Parts: sequence; structure tokens; C-alpha cells
Amino acid sequence: MATLATTIQLGGIARMLVQLSLLSEDDAHQLNQLAITQKTSFLAVTLAQKKISAQQIAAAAAHAFSFPFFDLDALDSDTLPAKSIDIKLMQSHRVMLLQQKNNVAFIAISDPTNLHALDTIQFQIGASLFPVVVEDDKLGRWIDKLVESKDTSMSAFNSHDDFDLGIEEATEDNDLDSTQEVDDAPVVKFLQKILMDAIQMGASDLHFEPYEKFYRIRFRVDGILRDIVQPPLAIKDKLASRIKVISNLDISEKRVPQDGRMKLLLSKTRAIDFRVSTLPLIHGEKIVMRILDPTSATLGIDALGYEPEQKDALMKAVQRPYGLVLVTGPTGSGKTVSLYTCLNILNNPGVNISTAEDPAEIALAGINQVNVNDKQGLTFAAALKSFLRQDPDIIMIGEIRDLETADMAIKAASTGHMVLSTLHTNDAPTTLSRLLNMGVAPFNIASAVSLITAQRLARKLCKHCRVPVSVPDEVLLKMGFHAHELDGSWQLYGAKAGGCEHCNEGYKGRVGIYQVMPVSEAIAEIIMNHGNAMDIAAQAKREGIKDLRESGLLKVKQGLTSLEEIEAVTNE
Repeated sequence: MATLATTIQLGGIARMLVQLSLLSEDDAHQLNQLAITQKTSFLAVTLAQKKISAQQIAAAAAHAFSFPFFDLDALDSDTLPAKSIDIKLMQSHRVMLLQQKNNVAFIAISDPTNLHALDTIQFQIGASLFPVVVEDDKLGRWIDKLVESKDTSMSAFNSHDDFDLGIEEATEDNDLDSTQEVDDAPVVKFLQKILMDAIQMGASDLHFEPYEKFYRIRFRVDGILRDIVQPPLAIKDKLASRIKVISNLDISEKRVPQDGRMKLLLSKTRAIDFRVSTLPLIHGEKIVMRILDPTSATLGIDALGYEPEQKDALMKAVQRPYGLVLVTGPTGSGKTVSLYTCLNILNNPGVNISTAEDPAEIALAGINQVNVNDKQGLTFAAALKSFLRQDPDIIMIGEIRDLETADMAIKAASTGHMVLSTLHTNDAPTTLSRLLNMGVAPFNIASAVSLITAQRLARKLCKHCRVPVSVPDEVLLKMGFHAHELDGSWQLYGAKAGGCEHCNEGYKGRVGIYQVMPVSEAIAEIIMNHGNAMDIAAQAKREGIKDLRESGLLKVKQGLTSLEEIEAVTNE
């Protein structure tokens, strides 16, 4: 009898056959040892020894692993895709592409436990795999038939010709030599496919992450990171080098973080910028690419989700000849898009607009944009000083980080300039307290700050599959609804479990949640009297200013998002 240790050594198809009593433990162990000796697969040895038929193995595997079983005798060669898997990979891994729809490839395989084969094929074709179990002998005959066909002369990655996108590459010393460029052609095609998929899915960030045993790529879609693919670990260095080359970074430097940019040309009239950041980890370099789509700044303020009264207050503030307008919120809450939308509205031939950013994310024609560089002494404060000597009308500062920058912004806003900037605070009232804590004089805050907008981004319910839900009134009241609102005049919606073909788990896109607080005379008086954030919040409430939770609940009543989403993004 086989020992317990011997049984534990069995894996994949061998373990399955033993568990289903189709092979004894002794036979499975002997076949496994024979496969190791002959340097072939357990499946090949088992079939050669005629211990069990290919049809029995395929049927058992399909049942055990919940994959569909398909008889290749029923396959019509005319239905096979013209562009297939590289012939060498088909022969070595015994797989065949049956069909490809959108981003899903149906793969015929006789051993669905061969994860290495599936990972390699997924990297090669750049699509999600759906394994279909087939009989090994019939699969072998089909592969031989394809080898003899002239159609199998297609080179690797030909299935991605539709994604032959132009990428503006560095032309300096970081260029790879032509030999290496040819050797890395699969990596080039793979990267182009990944970038295109990210854009089509509406991702905001791409994460390339190396670990000890695997390498994964994730997209942030609607604020949530999602696993996309795990390519072979062996490509991590080539992929990192390719990204660094086209981002004009030093490919020989792997010990310190680097920042760069690249541009993806989608057509003659549209290009997408990527901000690239590398970080050395213990198992390689992690790379994060942020997608900077210039069209996001031209969507218009109505597309951002402001309520009518909030939009009117914001437009009234930014169209004043002077004053300081602050946009606050955590990283990834849409502050940059809000600022650029305002700048786009104000951008006309009659005004001089200058911005200082770290770095400039979206290029806007007609606006003078400066990238700050602390190492070279070009700080936000230094840039602002230079702006004031450049006859500006409107100034945008990427972020107020210190007292010097805050004082300069207050000075500019008090001397006839419209200034827009951001702060990292939780809501509008705490922003004024933050400026006081930074050391800005209360009189300067009260006289210069015109309006503060706090914001979050909430996922929107998919309009195709959202479902009506029922929630007890006591829960709604606890969430912040008022009793008079629970009159049955509106329907509460939630996300459909699993979502549909149009969305991601019931959500598609995001909508802004805002607290727009003009600095009224009463609020200015509280600031002058050294009032705290609670005093300011109480006065804002008396003036009818909706806080973030109230604005979020209004989106729930409108059917745009779910109660759970508002609870998550406004749970301070």
C-alpha cells in the first residue's frame, strides 16, 4: 500500500483519479514516478500504459473541476479562429484555442489542473481563459492537424494586431537596442493590450506587482482594485524595463523610486497620458501607472454630480475677480478633475491663468502650467511668487502644504487674484480649522477664503441591472434620513449580486458627493472669534449647507447609488 506521504505527493489529475477510485494509490504513485523518470506528464504516461481511457479521464476531470466537457469529434475546423495560439505553445502545453469572444478565450485542454500552461497561454493571448475539458488523444490529433496547416504560421501575439497602438517612446540613452526590442516583442504586445484594456474598462490606475511566487496586474476601476491577470513571473524585469523605457526613466536604476510619464496614441486626434511611478520592493519593482485622460477636464460641471444650488454657489465663487476657493478631500476623491473643470470654464483669451502642480496631470491649452520641483527649489511658494510677477488673473496651486504657501495664497487672493487650491481635510468646516492650525491669521482667512468644497466619489449603480431593495425605516433614520422623507415617494435601489455584462458587480462609473460651503459673514465672524470646526459646522447647517452624508443620501433618493456605498464613503 502507498504511504500517507506518498499519497500527499500526488497532485492534479493523479489525486483526482485516486479520489474518484478510478486508479489505486499504488498505481497512481507508480505512474507518477514513471512520469518523473521519463520527464513527461502524468496524463501521457497513464494513457500510454492504458490504465484508463482518455474519455474517462476527460469526463472525470470535467465533473470534478466543474468545467464543460467537449467532444472534439464534433468540432468543425471552419469555426476555429483564424488567429490562434503560438504553435510551439500548443504542442508543449497541449492546448488549443476554440473560440474568442470579446476578452474571453475558450481553451481546449485535457489537463485543467495544469495551471502553468493556463498562465502561460493567458499571458500569450492577453485574454481571460475559460477552460473546456477534452480527450487528450483527440486533442493531440487536432494539434497535429493544425501544425500541418499553413494557417499555423502566425507569429505569437498576432491576435493583438487590433491593438497596434502608437506609444511615444523615449529617444535618449534609455532606448533598448534593436536586438532586445525584437526579443521582447511579446512583452511589447502584452503591455499594449493591458493599457488598452485599462482604458476600455475605465480604470484610473494600473498596478504591476512582483511577489516571490507570482506576478500580478491589477486595475483600479470605480475606486476598487481588481485582479486582472497573473502573467509568468519570468517577465517581470522585461515588463518593468519596457515601461521605464517609454516613460523616459533609467532602466539600470532599480534601487530608488522613479517618476515619469508616457503617452498612448489612440488615434490621430486622441492621446492618453500615463503618470508612472516605480518603487523597489524585495522581489522586484512595483510600478503604478495613473491614467490621465484630458477629456475628463472637458466633461462640464453638470457631469460631476453637483446639485443645482451647489453648482450655483461654486460658479459664483470662481467667477469673482478675487478670493480663495479650496477643494478638499482624500487622495482619489476627484479634486483635480473639479479644479480642472473650473479652470476649463474660466479659460478664455481675456484672462491669464497659471498653475503650479506636482506634477501637472492634464495639459490644457491656454493655461500656463508649472511642475514644482522641491529638489531644485521650485516649491509651490516659489512658483506662486513668480506668478505674482507674471500679471496673473487666476492662479491654481496644486496643494497647500505649509504656512509659507498658505500665506502666499492668502496674499494673492487678497490683492485682486482668483486663487484655487486643494487641502487634505475631511470636510469643509475642518478646512478652516486646518488653516488656523497651520498658523494663518484668522483675519486673513475670514477676508480671503470665498468658498470651500469637500468631496468624495461614490460608485454609481448600473442602470441596466440595479434592483429595488427594501430597508426598515429605523435603519434609514439612523443613516440620516428625516422622518418626513420616508413618505414612499421614492424607491431605494441596490446593486445586483454579480452585476451584469455592462458593469462591475452592480456598479458602473462614479458620481461626486459634495459639501459646498460659502464663507458667509456669520462663518467669518466665528473664524475671527477663534471658533472651532464644530461651531462652523453648526452655523453651516443653520444656513442650509448639506454635509457630505446629506448630499450622499440625496443621491440615494435619486437612485444613483446605494445606501451601502454612501455609508462607506461618508463614514467619518
